[in-house]
Amino acid sequence: MFARQSLFIPRLVRTAGFATHSGSLITTPAALHLKSGQSYLGRSFGAPKSIFGETVFTTSITSYNESMTDPSYRGQILVFTTPLIGNYGVPLNKAPFDSQDVGVVLESESIQCAGVVVSDVAERYSHHAAVESLAQWCQRYDVPGITGVDTRAITRLLRDQGTTLGRVAIGDDVSLPAPQEHEYWDPSKENLVDQVSTTAPYELNPTGDVKIAVLDFGAKANILRSLVRRGAAVTVLPWNYDFNSIRDQFDGLFLTNGPGDPKHCMEAAIHLRKTLDEWSKPVFGICMGHQIIGMAAGLDAYRMTFGNRGHNQPVLALSSSGSIKAGRVYVTSQNHQYALKLQDPFPQGWECFFINCNDSSVEGIKSTTDSGKKVWGVQFHPESCGGPLDTIEMFTDFVNECRSERGLGKLAEIASPTMPSKSMRSAAMM
Repeated sequence: MFARQSLFIPRLVRTAGFATHSGSLITTPAALHLKSGQSYLGRSFGAPKSIFGETVFTTSITSYNESMTDPSYRGQILVFTTPLIGNYGVPLNKAPFDSQDVGVVLESESIQCAGVVVSDVAERYSHHAAVESLAQWCQRYDVPGITGVDTRAITRLLRDQGTTLGRVAIGDDVSLPAPQEHEYWDPSKENLVDQVSTTAPYELNPTGDVKIAVLDFGAKANILRSLVRRGAAVTVLPWNYDFNSIRDQFDGLFLTNGPGDPKHCMEAAIHLRKTLDEWSKPVFGICMGHQIIGMAAGLDAYRMTFGNRGHNQPVLALSSSGSIKAGRVYVTSQNHQYALKLQDPFPQGWECFFINCNDSSVEGIKSTTDSGKKVWGVQFHPESCGGPLDTIEMFTDFVNECRSERGLGKLAEIASPTMPSKSMRSAAMM
């Protein structure tokens, strides 16, 4: 019935114009040694130096640039579970300081992790905004990488035994015996927040119509960007700054993410306890900031076995607040090793806001309605970058609460550069 036809399909040939070759990777040997006794041999890229650190893994599929510049990865050897890393290169990390941006494209000015472990680093990269390869970027910031190792095996090991101290050995150091247990450096024993926080206050978007103070525990740039894009005049303060001395100048307080053990930041928790007792304006904390709020409220923080790092962590909302609806599951971006302990009963005036659907860890707390306070903390990252934007409107909720302190009207919903607003999505479906 049907005549058979032969179709000629021309073969697509990838020319040199489609991808940029970063040059042959150095064939220098490299090794990852773990304190638990395992060693993995591969080859080096990036800086030709050996380092110690805390070996952790992330399940994120994209956004390796953002992950590596996240200050929460300070002192850590970052294992990517995604096999191919580096295929879209690295962009120029410069942006304006204005009402839309905060000076950088990525999450900070430089690479924050101590080292990188990948299964297959891309020798060619292709992206219209890329200016250098992952290997070139790592070398410029003196960060070593190892490729050609079985990251699946490493990830399974870390999931079974927990986050483990490690060493990336490069070149001649590979032939040396693996370090003894006492030789491994543990970054969690140091106050890493003090290493990444600003040392002096500075302002962003000073013409904004609502004034928000930010305690910087190692802020991701997209947190600050999410505030200034909602019209906030932001003053960034060092992590241990006594906000109480200037609090009457502001309409709200924000506590950012940061690396390491929150118990190194008890000074900030003590200052915040006074703020919460005496101040009734809105307070919002993310990640480390969430843990500081919890400790100020009387909760305890503990170290998780391997933490949560990735862009696909489901959290269940236990109560409604602003754009968050009780009973709904939100998919979130996360990067943390510590969490608040779930206890019953919660401290008076507080309630659990979110809980993790995988491990039942506390993902958020909030002040109760009858407390008269407006305080929220979440363990995950509503601003993502990278990751899902299910909870991005929590920034709008917070800024609107701050605006109400000044008698200003609410903001219209803010459309993300990577995701249309709800009204735009509704119109598209009609």
